[in-house]
Amino acid sequence: MNSYALIILGTLVLAYTLNLLADCANLHALRHELPEGCADIYDANAYRQSQAYTRAQTHFGILTSTCMLLVTLGFWYAGGFQALDVLVRGWHLGLIGSGLAYIGLLVAGKSLLALPFMLYETFVLEARFGFNKTSFKTFLADTLKGLGLGVALGGPVLAGVLAFLAYTGPYAWLYCWLAVTLVSLGLQWLAPTWIMPLFNTFTPLAAGPLKEAILTYARTVKFPFEDVFVIDGSRRSSKSNAFFTGFGAHKRIALFDTLVTGHTVPELVAVLAHEIGHYKMHHVMRNTVVSVVHMGVVFFLLSVFVTHAGLFHAFGVHEPSLHAGLVFFAMLYSPIELLLSLGMQMMSRRHEYEADRFAVDTYAEPTALVQALKKLSAHNLANLTPHPFYVFLHYSHPPMLQRLHAIQRAAARVA
Repeated sequence: MNSYALIILGTLVLAYTLNLLADCANLHALRHELPEGCADIYDANAYRQSQAYTRAQTHFGILTSTCMLLVTLGFWYAGGFQALDVLVRGWHLGLIGSGLAYIGLLVAGKSLLALPFMLYETFVLEARFGFNKTSFKTFLADTLKGLGLGVALGGPVLAGVLAFLAYTGPYAWLYCWLAVTLVSLGLQWLAPTWIMPLFNTFTPLAAGPLKEAILTYARTVKFPFEDVFVIDGSRRSSKSNAFFTGFGAHKRIALFDTLVTGHTVPELVAVLAHEIGHYKMHHVMRNTVVSVVHMGVVFFLLSVFVTHAGLFHAFGVHEPSLHAGLVFFAMLYSPIELLLSLGMQMMSRRHEYEADRFAVDTYAEPTALVQALKKLSAHNLANLTPHPFYVFLHYSHPPMLQRLHAIQRAAARVA
């Protein structure tokens, strides 16, 4: 076993172990008693439900990650990567065609492996706690649409990356970086109009007190947008959300129908004030810049390692190729990806605090955000006492109680 194999194996086992330890710590942190001061969030029965939901999710997550790790290691040590490479080469599809077939088959295999877990999570686990509203027909349609988009969008991008790496010499990584960056930014532009409506119906919010309150607030913070839309999220889940998409004057505010029916007008405006805060505090731009820079680093390192013989020896592949090199580099890069993800989570949690503070400072009813978040916590059966290590590894948002306390302190200063 060479050094590449040791690094990749060590990372896979380390990531699994860290997640397992975090899951166990999170289960141990659950408390039978409702935390002090939370009686207006949960009653005793609902709190027990939230605890049961956390346990069920955690146990299912452990089972899923264990199966995925075992299948990955089994495929690796059984010579699966070499066998698949031999199979694809025998089809004589050329460099790009072979690359698309090799990576496509690996992605298809992983998707098929994940499908039973997705079905169980959707139709058993989520249904048990009253969240799932998805019919099997809708689930199947979403899956097929996702597959179609993956082929239609991912296929050409992958073909382009393979072509650049094969034919453009030492600056191939730069061409890949520029091309993928342009595609990513273009998709962000197209998604609200062409992609997201494939999965959800966007209905313009009818004139009335809610729309008028949103327009009034948006004018006070100089936030131009195209329109306010209501999404039929209740077709798939009873959980709620809100967000905005798009660029420039084509930004859209989107509200889940479950959110609209469960909250007052001030609460909804406060939630949108938080979302607008992300834009006004330049969080969207920062995340985009970080993502673009990260992509450039990835492609540069890819150009260094993609044809390194030791990487292929680690997986028992006898004849180096760009398509296998892409897969193996992704696994080699995973330690850096793990560290970067922790940094991104920390930055995201800080951004959430900043967006909350923006909402408190700019909206006339600062305590409305507290009430909205309390309702969302109860409605989504949020865990009120997550373990700090679990938060460190997985949370893109601060724990709810910490977030509520920060908002209340900020509101008190405003008052």
